[in-house]
Amino acid sequence: MKSSKTEKMEAFGRILDVLDELRSKCPWDREQTTESLRPQTIEETYELSDAILKNEEKNISKELGDLLLHVLFYAKIGEEQDKYDIVDVINFLCDKLIYRHPHVFSSVEVADSAEVVKNWELLKTKEKDGNKRVLSGVPDTLPPLLKAYRMQDKARAVGFDWEEKSQVWDKVGEELGEFRQELESASAASSDDERKAAMQRAESELGDYLFSIVNAARLYGLNPDTALEKTCAKFRRRFTYLEEHTIRQGRNLKDMSLAEMDAIWDEAKSLG
Repeated sequence: MKSSKTEKMEAFGRILDVLDELRSKCPWDREQTTESLRPQTIEETYELSDAILKNEEKNISKELGDLLLHVLFYAKIGEEQDKYDIVDVINFLCDKLIYRHPHVFSSVEVADSAEVVKNWELLKTKEKDGNKRVLSGVPDTLPPLLKAYRMQDKARAVGFDWEEKSQVWDKVGEELGEFRQELESASAASSDDERKAAMQRAESELGDYLFSIVNAARLYGLNPDTALEKTCAKFRRRFTYLEEHTIRQGRNLKDMSLAEMDAIWDEAKSLG
């Protein structure tokens, strides 16, 4: 399916008109602010992410529409407050894209996509209102796993990375060893204060270990957030199978032995 530019412009104009009507005539839409919309925007983003991971094309289209509505809604509120409107939003985006792609819109030459990313990060630090530090473009509110990935990726773009990706495994092993050492120290502690101190160190080492695992995933072209999301979905599917199988037998999971649960779990694994 490929719409013409005229059809695209007409569709865009239609949603702007619909939003104008909603904002003026619907009590709920009229009451919304940027603050009230923010949690819903986050929810819509996760719903789009879920649809993408499940490869549900119809839902992807639907969720993209929901997210677009939020973008337009924020622009509408900005227009009402005489701060910015959708034209400002789009023009700012276009100007940024043109500036950060000199290999497309100017005479700069690049060898590959890695060089594109490197130039992108360097250009961002030079923008008048841009991010003055490499990591300042990573939001504090990102989920930790995704935040770690993005921070490492941005550091890589300016050359801060392993020379060979295989070198990361020594770091992973080192961090795992330090984590286990602190856990063992906590188990062997002779007082509550010693145990508490060891557990605090263990927490720090756990963070370092997870950070190194994220780094390894990135170096090998895997997104740890996507991988963990798929594993969570797999665990939910298999555990639900176990639970439903138990209910059909008129039993309770709490009354079953681990061996019994493992047998049903293996059945679930065989189904995918």
